[in-house]
Amino acid sequence: MDLWESLEHYRSREHELHWRGTFRDYFNLVRENPRLARLSHARIYDMIAEAGVVTTPEGSHRYRFFEDDLFGLDRSLEQLVEYFHSAAQRLEVRKRILLLMGPVGGGKSTLVTLLKRGLEAYTRTDAGATFGISGCPMHEEPLHLIPDALRPDVERDYGIYIEGDLCPVCRQRLDDEYHGRIEDVPVERVLFSEKHRVGIGTFSPSDPKSQDISELTGSIDLATIGEYGSESDPRAYRFDGELNVANRGLMEFIEMLKSDEKFLYGLLTLSQEQNIKTGRFSMIYADEVIVSHTNETEYLNFVNNKKNEALRDRMILVRVPYNLRVSDETRIYQKLIQESGLKNVHLAPHTLRVASMFAVLSRLKDSKKQGMSLIKKMRLYDGEPVEGYTSKDVRELRDEFPMEGMDGISPRYVINRLSTALVKPGVTCINPLDALKTLKDGLEQHTGIGDEERERLLNLIYEARKEFDEMAKVEVQKAFVYSFEESAQALLNNYLDNIEAYVNKTKLVDPITEEEVEPDEKLMRSIEEQIGITENAKRAFREEILIRISTLARHGQRFSYQSHPGLKQAIEVKLFNDLKNVVKITTSTRTPDQEQLRKLNEVAARLIDHDGYCSECSHAILQYVGTLLSR
Repeated sequence: MDLWESLEHYRSREHELHWRGTFRDYFNLVRENPRLARLSHARIYDMIAEAGVVTTPEGSHRYRFFEDDLFGLDRSLEQLVEYFHSAAQRLEVRKRILLLMGPVGGGKSTLVTLLKRGLEAYTRTDAGATFGISGCPMHEEPLHLIPDALRPDVERDYGIYIEGDLCPVCRQRLDDEYHGRIEDVPVERVLFSEKHRVGIGTFSPSDPKSQDISELTGSIDLATIGEYGSESDPRAYRFDGELNVANRGLMEFIEMLKSDEKFLYGLLTLSQEQNIKTGRFSMIYADEVIVSHTNETEYLNFVNNKKNEALRDRMILVRVPYNLRVSDETRIYQKLIQESGLKNVHLAPHTLRVASMFAVLSRLKDSKKQGMSLIKKMRLYDGEPVEGYTSKDVRELRDEFPMEGMDGISPRYVINRLSTALVKPGVTCINPLDALKTLKDGLEQHTGIGDEERERLLNLIYEARKEFDEMAKVEVQKAFVYSFEESAQALLNNYLDNIEAYVNKTKLVDPITEEEVEPDEKLMRSIEEQIGITENAKRAFREEILIRISTLARHGQRFSYQSHPGLKQAIEVKLFNDLKNVVKITTSTRTPDQEQLRKLNEVAARLIDHDGYCSECSHAILQYVGTLLSR
């Protein structure tokens, strides 16, 4: 489909979305599908729930609606969805302001933006179809046209719940234009749009001396007040405040706690009574979700001020801390870099992971649990196995510091520093060491941290460097093993010959002297000890291997050194230990001979072809590991 066909298809779809009819037509639609008349909280909950949910191994829920944009916030998102779920049942919790509190760069604004963009898309689907009175400045629910006296009968006979009253504009139009005949009032489909100010409102505090409350509640229309003669005539008033346009949808109050008191008082009535006090009009019903976000300092100042008790009691607090899982932190940086215009700079494997380790370590608190280091804690949080610890320990660690993740290095700092390294002239590839260097340089230039905190963060960079050292050695180890796979298979065959003779209590024939010899116990143990097989457990392990060979043979499959995970690891470690001198000599020699150069290029090719390295970073990691092994 070319551009012009796409435009035609788009126009056709837009035309289909613009439904118009009378209230009688709309009421028939609601009779068939009562969900069309659901309230704002229920609409948002359905939007999230219909996207799907996945239960993680830890027992938490991961909502697909957020999974492509928010990482590591499972607990916060669960609390958020629980709020909408309860509010969707019309419980009292819906009459509360949802306050997201967390550190800068933690994802609060992104979360709200996802809800807003989601609503815009959802109301354009059949499942999210929303209808309003045509011409109403608050695009309000058409069922408000039904008189209060008839609503109990409608609920009893049709099972349709009605809440709310007509706004002043629609009340007057019903009398003046339609003479009370509600069935003739026009109804249209409403498509939420923040930029068109339909169903989504946004308010940001500024100078309280110059900012007017009319931004929230609308203002007098000076052009028409002369014509209608009264400020209480709805035709002489613009019901275009952010609280008005957000009716039926979502209102974002940016940094609400920084607002002047006069703006906060209006939220008291709206949150508890669902009414807006506007000009010289009676209370105007509004059905909208109020979401705000703030940082911890502003929140603590707010709750410590006794004047704010009434508003504080009308809030539901959801903490949005920094992510504490390295794998999720890595996904954050991957997403941000993929969205950028940097296409020609290569990121070496583990670069983002090492940067993520530093960021996560900066957010963790030192546990009082004996033997628990920050590195072990980081691994446990990320779902890695740590000897001597279980999932129970992870729960205890999380309970030890409920506010963990509310401070530390923000993702913004990390991505800013990585961006600095990526855009340097002549740079075609950055590796983990480059990432750690730019993070370190940024700390030395950072004016927002004290000497003690800077020293702590520098130590954490050192810890992340040590983790990378181990990762690099393992990476090169694997490359060497795979590059000399024939050696690995030969070592395996030798081991299998010996354990078969050992288990069957037979002897081996020496291929040179043709003499019968005992199984080579030293060789067998040199492999088994690599994975902690004890002297007492060696027979059981050897018998297990032979059983695996027999099982595969019955199914026509060949046993290789990769067929048994434990044996695979033992072979790799044994082979790499035997090759350590080769690695050291090959990577540290300034002028390697032809054979050394061939081996070096074989390993580099393996890193490039199978592990995501480029020619620059593959040789860099080989040189680095050679340096580590030479120490």
